[in-house]
Amino acid sequence: MIILFLSIILKCFLVSGIKQETAEITCSHSIDTYNQILWYKQTKSGQLQLLGYMFATSPSVEPGVTVTISGNANKDQTCTLTIKDVFMNSSAVYFCAARYHSATCH
Repeated sequence: MIILFLSIILKCFLVSGIKQETAEITCSHSIDTYNQILWYKQTKSGQLQLLGYMFATSPSVEPGVTVTISGNANKDQTCTLTIKDVFMNSSAVYFCAARYHSATCH
């Protein structure tokens, strides 16, 4: 598994007079056979909390997590983690990791 560099974009917008913020973090890799990107948030205790993953173009988000995952996990593509309703407790170190995932059962 390889941890990759991220870019972060913070967006603010008004919806019916209520200010809402989202943060977008993008991740990509250049490894031919890797087809999965996993997203983690480092907790205050230092542990990594799995937020979800993208397998090729199919996202999966962990229950109770207020994020969306979109894009593509294949080589030279971009996968985006969007953190909805950004609050002070959203402040953390976020990681993405790329790996190869085989759908074949052994």
